[in-house]
Amino acid sequence: MPINFTPNYIVSPKIMNALLRIEAAKEKILHLPLTPTVLSSLRETARLYTTHYSTQIEGNQLTPEEVKVVLKHEGHFPGRERDEYEVKGYYAALKQVEKWALQGSRITEPMIQKLHGLVMAHGKENVKKTPYRDGQNVIQDGRTKAIIYMPPEAKDVESLMVSMVAWINQNKELPCPLVAAIAHYQFATIHPYYDGNGRTARLLTTLILHLGGYDLKGLYSLEEYYARNLGAYYEAISVGEFHNYYRGRPEASITKWIEYFIEGMAASFESVLKRMDQSKTEDSQDQMVLLRKLDPKQRKAIALFQEFETITSKQIGDLFGFKSRTSAFLCARWVEEGFLVVVDPSNKGRKYKLAELYQELIDQYRSQ
Repeated sequence: MPINFTPNYIVSPKIMNALLRIEAAKEKILHLPLTPTVLSSLRETARLYTTHYSTQIEGNQLTPEEVKVVLKHEGHFPGRERDEYEVKGYYAALKQVEKWALQGSRITEPMIQKLHGLVMAHGKENVKKTPYRDGQNVIQDGRTKAIIYMPPEAKDVESLMVSMVAWINQNKELPCPLVAAIAHYQFATIHPYYDGNGRTARLLTTLILHLGGYDLKGLYSLEEYYARNLGAYYEAISVGEFHNYYRGRPEASITKWIEYFIEGMAASFESVLKRMDQSKTEDSQDQMVLLRKLDPKQRKAIALFQEFETITSKQIGDLFGFKSRTSAFLCARWVEEGFLVVVDPSNKGRKYKLAELYQELIDQYRSQ
């Protein structure tokens, strides 16, 4: 029985409004100037939070601070080895998603199987793709053990996954956020593995969005939105009373799930915009403090590095109208003060680059 890849939903006013919010936030974020240091810091924070919240959804007890300790190899927590393995696995899979997104890779079944392998491999990077389940699995209520959903039989999983991947790659007319929302739902519906389905579904969603141009420089975390209200997440993806895959699940209306997903994207994107604005302000303040430490000549000399990666003392002399000996003496003094760094130490071809501490100021000049 094939899965329904003509999903039953309507583009409600709520979905349309959220899509417009996503596009507005995306446009602002992509053109908001940030220094490389701040951008790198925000991106790593997003990775850590994504890893924390996605594993927390599955019951992981590590706090964001503890996740950071584990991933940076700064310590471990006796008795919680399984939690540590989970965050290491998810983080490795997330890094793989980013690599594929940069390569512009086309989504394939082996890629999904490798993502699952990384999720389950405790942080090891060289893993084999994992085969789909070979038996029946069920989703049960954690408290009552009652069956909440019975996925398709193992014999149908492979063909359903083939159809799902084909649909993802062929469906170009839908906005990318809708494709991601539907793919997330369909993966959860197929439930191709005994364990790790939720984490793999969220990673697949991230990959689809990144490949579709909705990566936002890697700064957002949908997982945080899900984790902050797990009840709404499970309620939205449950879709009615269809406890058995073969009894109505593929044909069920998924409008409610798509509304939840798209609203989550909009909220996450707007949260990123708010954090970037705040970081931009804080970074600008830090830059001004650093700038005030420079004397007028150093401030003027920084402008040279907008055009050249390295400069010579002659260029400094031309900038200020100095003779060669004076400009060479000035460069030597700036090296001692930590403003410049010698690149080529030879007397005839001596070149200088801006010290790393002040390189960030270049971005400020470019944005003015």
